[in-house]
Amino acid sequence: MGSLIKKRRKRMRKKKHKKMLRRTRHQRR
Repeated sequence: MGSLIKKRRKRMRKKKHKKMLRRTRHQRR
């Protein structure tokens, strides 16, 4: 079960990173 939670956390981290990157792009423009 521990490995499953770790995988879920990694997926959420990737999604959060994408959102952050999008925001920085808008701010740069």
